Amino acid sequence: MKALVICGESIGDTVFSTPVIRALKVQLEDVEVHGLLAPSTVFLMEENPYLDQSHLFEGSLRKLRDTLRKERFDLIINLRADFRSRILLLWLNRRCRTLPSHRWKEWLMVNLKINHLRNSHQVDRMLHLLEPEHIKPDELGLDYFIPERDAIEPDWLPQGFRREYVVFALSAPYATRRLPVDRMIELCDKINRPVILIGSEKDADTGEVISRFFERGHSVIWEAGLVELNKKTIVYNACGKFNFNQMASLVKQAKAVFAFDSDFIPVASAFKKEIFGLWGSTILLFGRYPYHTRFSVLESNSVSCRPCSSQGFDACPKGHFKCMRDIMFDFYLS
Repeated sequence: MKALVICGESIGDTVFSTPVIRALKVQLEDVEVHGLLAPSTVFLMEENPYLDQSHLFEGSLRKLRDTLRKERFDLIINLRADFRSRILLLWLNRRCRTLPSHRWKEWLMVNLKINHLRNSHQVDRMLHLLEPEHIKPDELGLDYFIPERDAIEPDWLPQGFRREYVVFALSAPYATRRLPVDRMIELCDKINRPVILIGSEKDADTGEVISRFFERGHSVIWEAGLVELNKKTIVYNACGKFNFNQMASLVKQAKAVFAFDSDFIPVASAFKKEIFGLWGSTILLFGRYPYHTRFSVLESNSVSCRPCSSQGFDACPKGHFKCMRDIMFDFYLS
Protein backbone atom coordinates (compact mmCIF):
# COMPACT_ATOMS: atom_id res chain seq x y z
CA MET A 1 0.00 0.00 0.00
CA LYS A 2 1.13 3.56 -0.77
CA ALA A 3 -0.11 6.66 1.04
CA LEU A 4 0.60 10.31 0.27
CA VAL A 5 0.33 13.10 2.85
CA ILE A 6 0.04 16.61 1.39
CA CYS A 7 1.48 18.85 4.11
CA GLY A 8 0.85 22.55 4.70
CA GLU A 9 3.03 25.31 3.35
CA SER A 10 4.57 26.57 6.60
CA ILE A 11 7.12 24.97 8.90
CA GLY A 12 4.58 24.96 11.70
CA ASP A 13 1.88 23.25 9.64
CA THR A 14 4.40 20.62 8.53
CA VAL A 15 5.42 19.87 12.13
CA PHE A 16 1.72 19.70 13.06
CA SER A 17 1.29 17.04 10.33
CA THR A 18 3.85 14.62 11.83
CA PRO A 19 1.32 12.64 13.96
CA VAL A 20 -0.61 11.85 10.76
CA ILE A 21 2.54 10.57 9.04
CA ARG A 22 3.52 8.50 12.08
CA ALA A 23 0.05 7.01 12.52
CA LEU A 24 -0.13 5.91 8.88
CA LYS A 25 3.30 4.29 9.02
CA VAL A 26 2.82 2.53 12.35
CA GLN A 27 -0.79 1.41 12.14
CA LEU A 28 -1.13 0.33 8.52
CA GLU A 29 0.46 -2.93 7.42
CA ASP A 30 3.13 -2.92 4.73
CA VAL A 31 2.63 0.77 3.91
CA GLU A 32 4.93 3.15 2.09
CA VAL A 33 4.33 6.74 3.20
CA HIS A 34 5.22 9.67 0.96
CA GLY A 35 5.02 13.37 1.71
CA LEU A 36 4.23 16.26 -0.63
CA LEU A 37 6.06 19.23 0.89
CA ALA A 38 6.71 22.88 0.22
CA PRO A 39 10.37 23.38 -0.80
CA SER A 40 10.97 25.53 2.29
CA THR A 41 9.91 22.70 4.64
CA VAL A 42 11.43 19.58 3.08
CA PHE A 43 14.43 19.78 5.45
CA LEU A 44 12.08 18.93 8.33
CA MET A 45 11.58 15.39 6.99
CA GLU A 46 15.22 14.59 6.27
CA GLU A 47 15.57 12.42 9.40
CA ASN A 48 11.93 11.42 9.89
CA PRO A 49 11.89 7.58 10.09
CA TYR A 50 8.16 7.42 9.35
CA LEU A 51 8.41 9.02 5.90
CA ASP A 52 9.73 6.91 3.05
CA GLN A 53 9.94 9.54 0.32
CA SER A 54 9.43 13.29 -0.18
CA HIS A 55 8.09 15.16 -3.21
CA LEU A 56 8.18 18.92 -3.72
CA PHE A 57 4.99 20.91 -4.18
CA GLU A 58 6.40 23.37 -6.72
CA GLY A 59 6.35 24.28 -10.38
CA SER A 60 3.74 23.15 -12.88
CA LEU A 61 0.76 21.27 -11.47
CA ARG A 62 0.65 19.19 -14.64
CA LYS A 63 4.25 18.04 -14.21
CA LEU A 64 3.62 17.29 -10.56
CA ARG A 65 0.48 15.35 -11.48
CA ASP A 66 2.46 13.25 -13.98
CA THR A 67 5.15 12.52 -11.38
CA LEU A 68 2.67 11.49 -8.70
CA ARG A 69 0.55 9.40 -11.06
CA LYS A 70 3.52 7.08 -11.53
CA GLU A 71 3.43 6.28 -7.80
CA ARG A 72 -0.16 4.98 -7.99
CA PHE A 73 -1.12 5.96 -4.46
CA ASP A 74 -3.85 3.99 -2.72
CA LEU A 75 -4.69 6.80 -0.29
CA ILE A 76 -4.06 10.55 -0.23
CA ILE A 77 -4.44 12.67 2.91
CA ASN A 78 -4.65 16.35 1.96
CA LEU A 79 -3.80 18.65 4.87
CA ARG A 80 -3.55 21.81 2.75
CA ALA A 81 -7.12 22.10 1.48
CA ASP A 82 -6.24 25.03 -0.82
CA PHE A 83 -7.27 25.46 -4.45
CA ARG A 84 -4.05 24.06 -5.98
CA SER A 85 -4.11 20.91 -3.88
CA ARG A 86 -7.80 20.29 -4.69
CA ILE A 87 -7.12 20.63 -8.43
CA LEU A 88 -4.21 18.21 -8.08
CA LEU A 89 -6.44 15.68 -6.33
CA LEU A 90 -9.05 15.90 -9.09
CA TRP A 91 -6.39 15.15 -11.67
CA LEU A 92 -4.90 12.26 -9.68
CA ASN A 93 -8.35 10.70 -9.17
CA ARG A 94 -7.31 8.53 -6.21
CA ARG A 95 -9.01 7.76 -2.90
CA CYS A 96 -8.46 10.85 -0.79
CA ARG A 97 -9.47 12.67 2.37
CA THR A 98 -9.17 16.46 2.60
CA LEU A 99 -9.00 18.65 5.69
CA PRO A 100 -12.18 20.78 5.74
CA SER A 101 -11.65 24.50 5.39
CA HIS A 102 -12.61 26.67 8.37
CA ARG A 103 -12.04 29.96 6.59
CA TRP A 104 -15.67 31.05 6.62
CA LYS A 105 -15.89 30.34 10.35
CA GLU A 106 -12.70 32.34 10.91
CA TRP A 107 -14.16 35.16 8.79
CA LEU A 108 -17.29 35.25 10.95
CA MET A 109 -15.19 35.34 14.11
CA VAL A 110 -12.87 38.06 12.82
CA ASN A 111 -15.42 40.35 11.20
CA LEU A 112 -18.67 39.77 13.12
CA LYS A 113 -17.36 38.15 16.33
CA ILE A 114 -19.75 35.25 15.71
CA ASN A 115 -18.17 32.04 16.98
CA HIS A 116 -18.87 28.85 15.04
CA LEU A 117 -15.33 27.55 15.50
CA ARG A 118 -14.85 24.14 17.07
CA ASN A 119 -12.75 24.16 20.21
CA SER A 120 -10.30 21.64 18.78
CA HIS A 121 -6.66 21.62 17.84
CA GLN A 122 -5.58 21.66 14.21
CA VAL A 123 -3.73 18.35 14.74
CA ASP A 124 -6.84 16.63 16.10
CA ARG A 125 -8.77 17.80 13.04
CA MET A 126 -6.04 16.30 10.87
CA LEU A 127 -6.08 12.99 12.74
CA HIS A 128 -9.86 12.84 12.40
CA LEU A 129 -9.35 12.27 8.66
CA LEU A 130 -7.76 8.89 9.45
CA GLU A 131 -10.73 7.45 11.34
CA PRO A 132 -12.32 5.83 8.24
CA GLU A 133 -9.03 3.92 7.84
CA HIS A 134 -9.43 2.61 11.42
CA ILE A 135 -6.37 4.58 12.54
CA LYS A 136 -6.45 5.97 16.06
CA PRO A 137 -4.42 8.85 17.56
CA ASP A 138 -1.48 7.48 19.55
CA GLU A 139 -1.27 10.45 21.96
CA LEU A 140 2.51 10.72 21.41
CA GLY A 141 2.40 14.32 20.26
CA LEU A 142 4.49 15.90 17.51
CA ASP A 143 7.78 14.76 15.96
CA TYR A 144 10.91 16.74 15.17
CA PHE A 145 14.11 14.89 14.28
CA ILE A 146 17.25 17.04 14.30
CA PRO A 147 20.14 15.91 12.07
CA GLU A 148 23.27 15.17 14.10
CA ARG A 149 25.20 17.89 12.29
CA ASP A 150 22.76 20.53 13.58
CA ALA A 151 22.73 19.49 17.24
CA ILE A 152 24.01 22.47 19.26
CA GLU A 153 26.84 21.72 21.68
CA PRO A 154 27.02 23.74 24.93
CA ASP A 155 30.45 25.15 24.06
CA TRP A 156 28.96 26.77 20.96
CA LEU A 157 27.23 29.19 23.34
CA PRO A 158 28.69 32.05 25.43
CA GLN A 159 29.52 31.54 29.08
CA GLY A 160 26.42 31.88 31.22
CA PHE A 161 24.23 30.04 28.70
CA ARG A 162 25.85 26.60 28.75
CA ARG A 163 24.02 25.03 31.68
CA GLU A 164 20.48 26.38 31.80
CA TYR A 165 18.60 28.97 29.77
CA VAL A 166 15.18 30.04 28.55
CA VAL A 167 14.46 30.51 24.83
CA PHE A 168 12.49 33.52 23.64
CA ALA A 169 11.51 33.12 19.97
CA LEU A 170 11.14 36.57 18.42
CA SER A 171 9.87 35.42 15.03
CA ALA A 172 6.28 35.79 13.92
CA PRO A 173 4.85 36.08 10.41
CA TYR A 174 3.11 39.42 11.14
CA ALA A 175 3.87 42.38 13.40
CA THR A 176 0.52 42.13 15.19
CA ARG A 177 1.53 38.70 16.48
CA ARG A 178 4.61 40.17 18.18
CA LEU A 179 5.15 42.30 21.24
CA PRO A 180 6.54 45.81 20.76
CA VAL A 181 10.26 45.93 21.55
CA ASP A 182 9.82 47.74 24.88
CA ARG A 183 7.46 44.99 26.04
CA MET A 184 9.92 42.31 24.88
CA ILE A 185 12.49 43.94 27.16
CA GLU A 186 9.96 43.98 29.97
CA LEU A 187 9.24 40.29 29.45
CA CYS A 188 12.94 39.36 29.48
CA ASP A 189 13.36 41.29 32.72
CA LYS A 190 10.43 39.35 34.22
CA ILE A 191 11.91 36.00 33.11
CA ASN A 192 14.96 36.85 35.27
CA ARG A 193 17.09 34.01 33.84
CA PRO A 194 19.64 33.60 31.05
CA VAL A 195 17.60 34.17 27.86
CA ILE A 196 18.57 33.11 24.34
CA LEU A 197 16.76 35.03 21.61
CA ILE A 198 16.14 33.04 18.44
CA GLY A 199 14.78 34.09 15.07
CA SER A 200 15.79 34.87 11.51
CA GLU A 201 18.13 37.59 10.24
CA LYS A 202 15.08 39.88 10.09
CA ASP A 203 14.87 39.64 13.90
CA ALA A 204 18.57 40.33 14.49
CA ASP A 205 18.23 44.11 14.95
CA THR A 206 15.40 43.67 17.45
CA GLY A 207 17.47 41.07 19.27
CA GLU A 208 20.41 43.47 19.40
CA VAL A 209 18.31 46.20 21.01
CA ILE A 210 17.14 43.75 23.67
CA SER A 211 20.57 42.23 24.37
CA ARG A 212 22.21 45.66 24.68
CA PHE A 213 19.66 46.68 27.28
CA PHE A 214 20.80 43.83 29.51
CA GLU A 215 24.55 44.24 28.98
CA ARG A 216 26.52 43.99 32.23
CA GLY A 217 29.83 45.46 33.32
CA HIS A 218 28.93 49.17 33.26
CA SER A 219 30.36 49.74 36.74
CA VAL A 220 30.87 48.08 40.10
CA ILE A 221 28.02 50.17 41.53
CA TRP A 222 25.75 49.10 38.65
CA GLU A 223 26.54 45.42 39.18
CA ALA A 224 26.02 45.70 42.94
CA GLY A 225 22.64 47.30 42.34
CA LEU A 226 21.56 44.47 40.06
CA VAL A 227 22.56 41.90 42.66
CA GLU A 228 20.65 43.78 45.36
CA LEU A 229 17.53 43.80 43.17
CA ASN A 230 18.00 40.08 42.36
CA LYS A 231 18.23 40.85 38.63
CA LYS A 232 19.52 37.76 36.85
CA THR A 233 18.53 38.36 33.24
CA ILE A 234 21.34 38.09 30.72
CA VAL A 235 20.56 37.89 27.02
CA TYR A 236 22.31 36.24 24.08
CA ASN A 237 21.07 37.39 20.69
CA ALA A 238 21.18 34.28 18.49
CA CYS A 239 18.84 35.68 15.81
CA GLY A 240 20.25 35.02 12.35
CA LYS A 241 23.20 33.04 13.71
CA PHE A 242 21.77 29.53 13.38
CA ASN A 243 19.73 27.63 10.80
CA PHE A 244 16.24 26.42 11.72
CA ASN A 245 17.32 22.94 12.82
CA GLN A 246 19.96 24.49 15.07
CA MET A 247 17.36 26.83 16.58
CA ALA A 248 15.21 23.76 17.17
CA SER A 249 18.18 22.21 18.97
CA LEU A 250 18.36 25.27 21.23
CA VAL A 251 14.66 24.85 21.94
CA LYS A 252 15.18 21.15 22.72
CA GLN A 253 17.78 21.98 25.38
CA ALA A 254 15.93 24.95 26.91
CA LYS A 255 14.36 25.08 30.36
CA ALA A 256 11.24 26.71 28.88
CA VAL A 257 10.16 28.54 25.72
CA PHE A 258 8.39 31.87 25.22
CA ALA A 259 6.91 32.24 21.74
CA PHE A 260 4.30 34.13 19.75
CA ASP A 261 1.73 32.48 17.47
CA SER A 262 4.44 31.17 15.15
CA ASP A 263 6.29 28.09 13.88
CA PHE A 264 8.11 27.79 17.20
CA ILE A 265 4.90 26.77 19.01
CA PRO A 266 4.80 23.33 17.30
CA VAL A 267 8.60 23.01 17.47
CA ALA A 268 8.59 23.50 21.25
CA SER A 269 5.59 21.18 21.51
CA ALA A 270 7.51 18.43 19.70
CA PHE A 271 10.17 18.51 22.43
CA LYS A 272 7.56 18.59 25.23
CA LYS A 273 8.83 21.94 26.50
CA GLU A 274 6.91 24.13 28.88
CA ILE A 275 5.60 26.89 26.62
CA PHE A 276 4.50 30.40 27.47
CA GLY A 277 2.55 31.52 24.40
CA LEU A 278 1.75 35.15 23.67
CA TRP A 279 -1.31 35.83 21.53
CA GLY A 280 -2.21 39.25 20.11
CA SER A 281 -4.28 39.70 16.97
CA THR A 282 -5.02 35.96 16.69
CA ILE A 283 -6.70 33.62 19.19
CA LEU A 284 -6.39 30.03 20.37
CA LEU A 285 -9.71 29.05 18.79
CA PHE A 286 -7.95 29.06 15.41
CA GLY A 287 -6.37 25.80 16.64
CA ARG A 288 -2.63 26.54 16.43
CA TYR A 289 -1.76 26.41 20.12
CA PRO A 290 0.77 24.07 21.85
CA TYR A 291 0.01 20.39 21.48
CA HIS A 292 0.45 17.65 24.09
CA THR A 293 2.76 19.68 26.31
CA ARG A 294 2.40 21.95 29.33
CA PHE A 295 1.66 25.54 28.38
CA SER A 296 0.44 28.88 29.68
CA VAL A 297 -1.38 31.51 27.64
CA LEU A 298 -0.48 35.20 27.93
CA GLU A 299 -3.14 37.32 26.25
CA SER A 300 -5.58 40.15 26.89
CA ASN A 301 -9.17 38.94 26.68
CA SER A 302 -10.59 42.39 27.46
CA VAL A 303 -9.70 43.80 24.02
CA SER A 304 -12.98 43.77 22.08
CA CYS A 305 -11.40 43.93 18.60
CA ARG A 306 -9.64 40.58 19.02
CA PRO A 307 -9.26 38.72 16.77
CA CYS A 308 -8.68 41.29 14.06
CA SER A 309 -7.40 38.69 11.60
CA SER A 310 -6.88 34.95 11.26
CA GLN A 311 -3.32 35.67 10.11
CA GLY A 312 -2.21 39.14 11.23
CA PHE A 313 -1.23 42.59 9.96
CA ASP A 314 1.93 44.64 9.59
CA ALA A 315 0.46 47.17 12.04
CA CYS A 316 -2.53 47.42 14.36
CA PRO A 317 -5.57 48.42 12.23
CA LYS A 318 -6.87 50.63 15.04
CA GLY A 319 -3.50 52.07 16.01
CA HIS A 320 -3.63 51.29 19.74
CA PHE A 321 -2.23 47.70 19.69
CA LYS A 322 -3.88 46.97 23.03
CA CYS A 323 -3.97 43.23 22.34
CA MET A 324 -0.21 43.13 22.95
CA ARG A 325 0.31 46.25 25.06
CA ASP A 326 -2.26 45.18 27.66
CA ILE A 327 -0.93 41.65 28.25
CA MET A 328 -0.10 41.04 31.89
CA PHE A 329 3.13 39.09 32.30
CA ASP A 330 1.69 36.96 35.07
CA PHE A 331 3.49 33.64 34.98
CA TYR A 332 5.56 31.36 37.19
CA LEU A 333 8.82 29.91 35.88
CA SER A 334 10.05 27.10 38.10
